[in-house]
Amino acid sequence: MKLKVIVVDDEPLAINVLKNYIGQVKELQLEGTFSNAMEASSFLRDHVVDIIFLDINMPYLNGLEFLSTLHVKPFVIMITAHEEHALESFDLEAIDYMVKPVSLPRFLKSVDRVIGLKQGSIVSEENVKNEKPSIFVKVDKKRLQKIFLDEIMVVESLKDYIRIITPTAKYIVHRTLSSFTEELPSEHFIRIHRSYTIAVGKVNAVEGNSVEIGGIRYTIGRSYIEDAKSRILTNLKR
Repeated sequence: MKLKVIVVDDEPLAINVLKNYIGQVKELQLEGTFSNAMEASSFLRDHVVDIIFLDINMPYLNGLEFLSTLHVKPFVIMITAHEEHALESFDLEAIDYMVKPVSLPRFLKSVDRVIGLKQGSIVSEENVKNEKPSIFVKVDKKRLQKIFLDEIMVVESLKDYIRIITPTAKYIVHRTLSSFTEELPSEHFIRIHRSYTIAVGKVNAVEGNSVEIGGIRYTIGRSYIEDAKSRILTNLKR
């Protein structure tokens, strides 16, 4: 199955370069090219694509603004003549960032990364049933890290970042605790403090207004204490 691709760039030369590169990769199928984000936005209302090659500096709506409007994001590879927007691109969940003029080797490296991620998500129904629930998080700005949910012990807020704690590792991710907690199954995880979300099944002991997980105590906030203690104590009795 080919991956459907669009290119959004206001420079005809840049579009032609990418069209040529895309044509040399058998796994890719070009669905369209657009000179501004407004045209691309209209196209995406009625079409589903796998990859967007997206320029940043464009009239009307720049690439970063356009990317922030997408509710369902395909794999987005940002393209620009300047490097200063790299961090912001990754904050908006772009998968890669290429600086013009884009060489064929650099293009292929970026595409190979997407193909690998896409193929890794296409598994048989039986494998899906047998696979332990997991979540992918972006660490080190570029790397997507797979974490099995049953390994998560505590998620700690660090202002604009969170620390995900497992028995073997700690991962720093640019997310808020609230948004990340919403993605976790509520039957297994609970917010106990403005700074902590915990795995209910990982609690070893409860003492006063705190819980012990992995030998470390975590305070239960006042506004969370009634619900948290009820959930945790019910689980400990099982």
